[in-house]
Amino acid sequence: MSGSSAVSGAAPCRFAHYFAVCGIDTETGLEPDELAALYQWLEADRQGRDPDTAATGENFEQSPLKRTFKSKVLARYPQNVEWNPFDQDAVNMLCMPKGLSFRTQADQRDPQFHSFIITREDGSRTYGFVHTFYEEVTSPQICSAMHTLYQMHNAESTPSSSSSSSSSMDSLASSLDEADSPASSASSSRRAGGYDSSRDTLYVSKALCLITPMPFMHACRRFLSQLHRAVTADTAPPLPLESYVHNILYEVPLPAPGRSLKFHGVYEPIVCQRPGLAELQLADFPLAEAFTLLGAENLVQVFTCTLLEMQILLYSHDYQRLMTVAEGITTLLFPFQWQHVYVPILPASLLHFLDAPVPYLMGLQSKEGTDRSKLELPQEANLCFVDIDNHYIELPEDFPQFPNKTELIQELGEVLLSFGLSANTGAPPRTRTSPSSAPGSTPSTPGRERKTVALRQLEDDGRNGNLAVEELAVLELLQGNATLERLQALTKRTGVTVARVDALRAGVKAQGTEGQGGRTAAEEEELRNAKLNVQLREVFASRFTTMFADYEAFVIQSAPDLESWLTNREQMHNFDKASFLSDQPEPYLPFLSHFIETQMFATFIDNKIMSQWEEKEPLLRVFDARIDKARLYNVRAPSHRSSSYQRCSILKESAQAIEQRLMKIDHTAIHPHLLDMKIGQGKYAQGFFPKLQADVLNAGPTNNKWSHRTATAQRRKDRHRQQTEHLALDNDLKEVEGCLVLQNSMAFWEWDKASPPPIKPPKKSASASCLKYMQEARSLGKNLRQPKLSDLSPAVIAQTNWKFVEGLLKECRMKTKRMLVEKMGREAVELGHGEANITGLEENTLIASLCDLLERIWSHGLQVKQGKSALWSHLLHYQAREEKLEQQQAESPVSQVPERRKSEGFLAMPSLRVSLIQDMRHIQSMSEIKTDVGRARAWIRLSLEKKLLSQHLKQLLSRQALTKKLYKRYAFLRCEEEKEQFLFHLLSLNAVDYFCFTSVFTTIMIPYRVVIIPIKKLSNAMTTSNPWVCVSGELGDSGIMQIPKNVLEMTFDSAFRPHTHISALFKCQNLGKLTTVQLGHDNAGLLAKWLVDCVMVRNEITGHTYRFPCGRWLGKGVDDGSLERVLIGELVVPSGEEDCRTPPLQRSPSQTRRISITSLSGRGYKPTSAQIQEAIGESVNNIIKHFHKPEKERGSLTVLLCGENSLVAALEQFFHHGFKSARLFQKTVFVWDFVEKAVAYMESADQMGDLQETAEPLGMTCQSLCHYVNSINSTPRNIGKDGKFQLLVCLGARDRLLPQWLPLLVECPLISRMYEDTALLRDRSTVSALIAVLETIHDFPITLEASLVKGIDL
Repeated sequence: MSGSSAVSGAAPCRFAHYFAVCGIDTETGLEPDELAALYQWLEADRQGRDPDTAATGENFEQSPLKRTFKSKVLARYPQNVEWNPFDQDAVNMLCMPKGLSFRTQADQRDPQFHSFIITREDGSRTYGFVHTFYEEVTSPQICSAMHTLYQMHNAESTPSSSSSSSSSMDSLASSLDEADSPASSASSSRRAGGYDSSRDTLYVSKALCLITPMPFMHACRRFLSQLHRAVTADTAPPLPLESYVHNILYEVPLPAPGRSLKFHGVYEPIVCQRPGLAELQLADFPLAEAFTLLGAENLVQVFTCTLLEMQILLYSHDYQRLMTVAEGITTLLFPFQWQHVYVPILPASLLHFLDAPVPYLMGLQSKEGTDRSKLELPQEANLCFVDIDNHYIELPEDFPQFPNKTELIQELGEVLLSFGLSANTGAPPRTRTSPSSAPGSTPSTPGRERKTVALRQLEDDGRNGNLAVEELAVLELLQGNATLERLQALTKRTGVTVARVDALRAGVKAQGTEGQGGRTAAEEEELRNAKLNVQLREVFASRFTTMFADYEAFVIQSAPDLESWLTNREQMHNFDKASFLSDQPEPYLPFLSHFIETQMFATFIDNKIMSQWEEKEPLLRVFDARIDKARLYNVRAPSHRSSSYQRCSILKESAQAIEQRLMKIDHTAIHPHLLDMKIGQGKYAQGFFPKLQADVLNAGPTNNKWSHRTATAQRRKDRHRQQTEHLALDNDLKEVEGCLVLQNSMAFWEWDKASPPPIKPPKKSASASCLKYMQEARSLGKNLRQPKLSDLSPAVIAQTNWKFVEGLLKECRMKTKRMLVEKMGREAVELGHGEANITGLEENTLIASLCDLLERIWSHGLQVKQGKSALWSHLLHYQAREEKLEQQQAESPVSQVPERRKSEGFLAMPSLRVSLIQDMRHIQSMSEIKTDVGRARAWIRLSLEKKLLSQHLKQLLSRQALTKKLYKRYAFLRCEEEKEQFLFHLLSLNAVDYFCFTSVFTTIMIPYRVVIIPIKKLSNAMTTSNPWVCVSGELGDSGIMQIPKNVLEMTFDSAFRPHTHISALFKCQNLGKLTTVQLGHDNAGLLAKWLVDCVMVRNEITGHTYRFPCGRWLGKGVDDGSLERVLIGELVVPSGEEDCRTPPLQRSPSQTRRISITSLSGRGYKPTSAQIQEAIGESVNNIIKHFHKPEKERGSLTVLLCGENSLVAALEQFFHHGFKSARLFQKTVFVWDFVEKAVAYMESADQMGDLQETAEPLGMTCQSLCHYVNSINSTPRNIGKDGKFQLLVCLGARDRLLPQWLPLLVECPLISRMYEDTALLRDRSTVSALIAVLETIHDFPITLEASLVKGIDL
C-alpha cells in the first residue's frame, strides 16, 4: 500500500499529499449509512428500547431523497504517503458529513466548497479542501432502487401515533433532519409525489478533495473549481485531467517561509504565499467573513470564551462558515494554542459526542428553517452557542470580559472600515437566562431576525465592499468642506493624523483601486483578504504582547535539566501566579485570574521552560522576539503597569510584507505537461468526472531535483521521529488537568493512557528516556493510540465513556488538591507546596471552576435533558421526591426526626437542622438569582461554606432509583467506585474554611439569631431593663434592635440544670463576616444591673456561629459603670473540627474570656513588665503585617485594635502596671480616672498659662488630648470607663497622636499619687521605647469601624 520512495521522501515538501474522489459506489448500490445505524443503536439504548431491533429496521417514514446513504472513497492518489497515512473513513466522513445527497432535475444543484481538518496522533494537523457537485446517475439499478424506496415510503406514510421521546439527542437529531418548511421551496409540493424513474432524472453528489499539510485555502479552492469547470465545459481542457492532478501532487512544492509561489491550474495561474519565520503563522481562512457574520463585539466575546476554555458550539447550515469561524478564532489565539477537542465540522452520525464532559470547539450543521429553540443540547451551563447564520451568540453566565474590550473593538472597527467593511453586523450577545426573563427581550424566531439582518445589510452592505450609508455621507461632507480640508492639511503638517477620516478615505480608495496593477478581480480580492487577515490578527497579537510583556519574570525555572523537570512536572509550580496577578492593573484581574488557570496557558509556560534545553516552539519564538523588540522601543519599569490601551503599531508593515510577496513572485512551479499515457486514455464524457489513470498518478516523477534532494534528509528526520514515538508509547502519559484531544477530528477521545505498540522499543539509554519524557510533555495528555472511525462499535463507545469517567475523576482530584494547597496559605508553604498567598480573586476563580466541573459531571450520560443545569435539575427531582415522602410521613403516625447539627460547645443555641432540602429552599428564596445555572452555583457555594458539599451530594446520590432513572449505564454518577472517590475528594475540602457564599451574595437578606448568655452563678443573672443589640460585619451593620423582654428561654444541660438566656431572631441584609456586637440596655426597672458572659450570633443560612466574649457588668454603679459595651467576635469551630481547619489569617480573641484587671474581683492575672512589653510589640507587629497583606486577605482590623492580644489590651496592661486601683472602703479607680484627672490638671487656668509658654507643638498636643477626652466624655453613649479608654487609644492610633500624648501623661504631677515607683509608666526609657514602637504604625491608614466611633463628634 505504500507509495514509491520518491513519493514518501518528498511528501513533506509537497504542496498537496493526496487527491481523492468520494461518491456513490455503483457496484454495491444504495447502502444505508452504518454510522447512522450506530447512532440509532445508541438512541435506542438510551431510551431503554432493545437496541438490536432498532438498528436493523430502516426508517421508511423519511423521504428517500432525505435519507443518509453511504458514500465511499472511489479513488485516491497516491495510495499512501509514509508520514501522512491516508485515513479512508475520516476523509470519507468529512468530505460528505451527511453521506450521499440525491437530487432531481427540479432541485438546486449548485456546486459547494468546504474545508475540514484532521488532527493526527502527535497533535499535528492536515487540511482537506472539498468541491462537491452533482452528477447524473446513469446506473439503472440505483434509479430503480430509489423508485422502489419511494413506493415503500408512500405506502408507509400514513400518520403514525407513536409518542415522541423528549430526549436531548432525539430533539437534536430531529432538528437536524427536519424538512424545509412547505413554503421554503417551490419543489416541495412536487416532492410529495417523490421520484419517478420514468419521468425524473436522478443526480447524486460527488466530491473532489485535496489533502494538504498547510491551509492554502484560496489556492486549493481555485484549483478544484477549475478542475470541475474542465469536466462541465463544452470543449475539452488543453491537457488530460491526470496532468493537472499529477502536477499539483508531485511538481508543486510548498512555498518556502517568507516566499510566494505560482503554479498553474487548468485555465488560470494560481498564486499563494507563506509568512516568514518572524511573522504570524499562515492563516488563509478569511477573517473578514467571520467578522461580517458575527460582528466585532460578538467575535471578541466568542474569542474570550475560547481563551477561558469553555465549550463552544458553532451552528450554521454552511460547512465552510463553520470552518471559517473556527479557524478564524483559533488563529487569533497567538501565541497560545487550543488544547482540547477541536472538530469544526461534526458529522451528523457523531452527535453523541456533544455529550463529552470536556471543553470543546465544535461545529454543527443546521437545516434550513430549523429553530434554535428546538435544539436541545446535552449541557449548556458552560456553553457558548454561536448561531453564525442568524448573527447572534448565547454566552455562559457571569464570565469575565476581555481587558480593554471597548477599545479593542474600536480598533478592530477602524481596521475593518479601512477595508470598506462595517464592524456592526451581528445581534448583541445574549447571556443565557430563564425563559421568563422579559417579555420582549428575545426575538420570537431567528427567521424574523434574519429579515432584519438582511435589511440592515442592504442599507449597510459591508460584505459587498460598500461603506455604510452614514460613513459615505460623512466623507462627502468632509470632502466638500474647504475649511475642514484646510484644518486637516494643517494637522498633517504638525504630525497629527485624523484617524477616522483617513480610515474612511482609505475604505473608499480600497474599492476604487480594485482590479488595478494587472491583477484579476479574484487575485485582488485574495490580496485584500490576506492584508485584512494579517492586520486583524496583529491587533489581537499586540494585546497579548502588552498584557504578557513581563511574563518571563514570573516563570519558575527550578529544574537543573529537562529530564528531572519532566519527571517532577506535576508536583512543580511553573509560574508565580500570585505575584503575576499582583503586578497587573486592577481591571485586567477578573479575566487574567481565570486565564492563567487554563490548559493553553499551562502549555505555553511548559514550552517556555523546555526552550532552555531544546529548540523554541515556533509561536513562542515569534512572541518572545516581539516582546524583546517592544522592550527596545519602550523601556518601562515592569512594576508600573498601566491599564491604558496601547494600539498596534505595525499594521502597515505587516500588510506591506504580504503585498510585496504577492506582487513579486519568488518561485514558479513546473507547468502541467503530457504524461506517459497510452493512446485513448484520458478521454471522458462531458459532465462526468472520469476514473483517472492510477498507474501514472500513484508514482511521482523520478527526475525531480527537489524531491531527491530532500528525501534523504527527510528519511533521517523520520527515523528519529519514529524512534521517539516508539519510546513515548512505552510509558503511561503524565496526568494533565482535563486535557483531551479528539483524534481524526471526531473519531474517539482517549484521556491519557497509551498501550505499547507491538514493535519492541529499543533499549533505554539516558538520552532515550529523555526523548520519551520530551514526547510526553509535548503530548500533554493527548493520546497516541488512534482507533479508526470504522471501530465505532458500541464496545468502543463504552470504552470512550469509561475514559471520560477516569478523566473527570482525575480532574476532580487535581482541582480539590489545588484548592486545598492554595487555601492553606503559610502552612502549605512551609510544607513545600509553593506560593503563600491566595487572593480572594483567585479563590473565586478556583471555586467557579469547581462549579463548572460539577456541572460537567452531572451532564455526563444524562438520559433526558431538562433545564440548562443538570445538577439543579437532579436536585429538583430529589426535592420533589423527598417532599412527597415528608407528606406521607406527616400523615402516618411515626415520623422521622431530621438530622441536626450538634450543639456547638454551648447549650444556649437551638441546634440547626442540617438538610439538603433546607439549603435548596434558601437558594430558591433568593430573588436575586434568576437562572437554574445560577441556583446550582449558589447551592454549591453554600454547601462548600457549610462544609456539607460532600455530605449533600452523597445524600443526593443515595437515591439510586432516581439516579438510574436520570442517567445512562455509562454515566459517571453510576460508576460506584469512582463516585465514592469523587465524594472523598470533595470531603477533603472540609479541612479549610470558605466564605464563598457570604462574600459573593452580598445583597441578600439573611436571618440572624442572637443569644445573650448571662453568667449563671450570680443571683442577678437577669435584668428588668430593656436590652438592645447592634451586630456589625465587614459589609455593614444591622442597626440597633430592641430585644423584647418576653423572649426568655430555658435550656437544660446534661445534668438537667436549667439555664436561662435571651434569644431573638432578626433579618437584615448580608453583613459578611461578623466583627463586633454592641450590647446595651436602658437602665430601667429594679434589676437594672446585668452580668453578661457572652453574646452568640448565628447566620441561619450558612450556620456560621460567632462568639462575642464579655464577662463584664452592664449597669450604673457597678464595674466601670457601663450601660453598653462593644464586643469583639470570633468564629466558633463546630465540635470535631478543631483538628483540621485553615490556620487563621490572624488571631481573633481566644475562647477564654479576657478577665480585666478591674473586673469582678480585681485579682486578675498580673503579667510581668517583660511580658507587657512583648505584648505591645506583638500587637503593633500584627497591625503592620495586616497592612502588608493583599487587601482582600486582611481580615478584621478591629480584632487587632480591640480584641484579645490587641493594641488596646496591651496598652491597658501597660497603664495598669503599678497602678493603685483598689482602695480600701472606696470605689475602684480606673485608668480612665487617671486620664480625666490629667486632662483636668492641664485645663486648669493657671496651668494652661504655663503650658502656652512651652513650645508651640506641645501646646497643640495638649489641646488635642483635652479635646478628644472631652468629646469622649460628652458622647451620648454610656460606654463605661474601660470603653472610653479603648476609644481614646483607637482614635489616637487612627489620627497618629498616641506617641505625642504619652509624654503629657508621664509629665503630669498626678502620676506620683496614682502609680507606684516601679510602674512602667514612670520609667523614662520604657516610655521612650513605647513611643518609638507606636510611631511605626503611622505609615498606615487606620480606619475604624462605625460601631467603635458612633456618637463621637470631633
